[in-house]
Amino acid sequence: MESTLDPHTALAMLEWQIDLGATEAIGETPVNRYETPKKQPKLEVKEEASVPSAPQAVDAGEAARKLAEAAESLDDLKAAIAGFELCELKKGARSLVFSDGVPGARVMVIGEAPGRDEDREGRPFVGRAGQLLDAMFGAIGHGRNDDAQPIYITNVMPWRPPQNREPTPDEIAMMLPFLERHVALAKPDVLVLMGNVSCQAVLGKKGITRLRGNWVEALGKPVLPMFHPAYLLRSPAAKREAWADLLSLQARLRS
Repeated sequence: MESTLDPHTALAMLEWQIDLGATEAIGETPVNRYETPKKQPKLEVKEEASVPSAPQAVDAGEAARKLAEAAESLDDLKAAIAGFELCELKKGARSLVFSDGVPGARVMVIGEAPGRDEDREGRPFVGRAGQLLDAMFGAIGHGRNDDAQPIYITNVMPWRPPQNREPTPDEIAMMLPFLERHVALAKPDVLVLMGNVSCQAVLGKKGITRLRGNWVEALGKPVLPMFHPAYLLRSPAAKREAWADLLSLQARLRS
């Protein structure tokens, strides 16, 4: 229905309302602001087909433990580590660095992680630190290729961390089951832990200056923490303590 008001009359009425103090325009139907609002009808939601839940994240440590426990020989263990895809270090490394020396040797040396030279050759302790390591054990009549008194060498981490950085606690924990199985299969008489990372992995603590030279028990073996050869290259004065530790190792083996 058309309005009976002409534009001029409507404008005059609007101006009159403004003069009275009106600030808002309202509709033609009064609104009771105190009335309880009516409940809105519930919308019916159709059930959708169930969507498969996302797969749970894989526990890398548990996966490593299962693979390690299944290894019945050192060759099996090496193959298990080579097939382990959950450690990001593997993606940036050139080689798997598993071990060197003579399996079954009385002394098992555990280092930290491969460096550039080790990554290139696929063997632990082959750079300057490795040359010093050979000289250190040669001084007490042991060598990685010695038929009479050999040593067996491995690392906590089988792959080189980028820029030779220190492995993170998560990386160490992830690969620890492989190291534990490695010790069980190699069956050494004693373990020598070179540096902080190997102490953190095997003993659960760091502070090589405080730990070195003190025999402890771990993984069912007598354990001797020592300075890492790389540290000795940077701090030659510490070689005196390293020599004392080597003599302690020699005495332990003789006894």
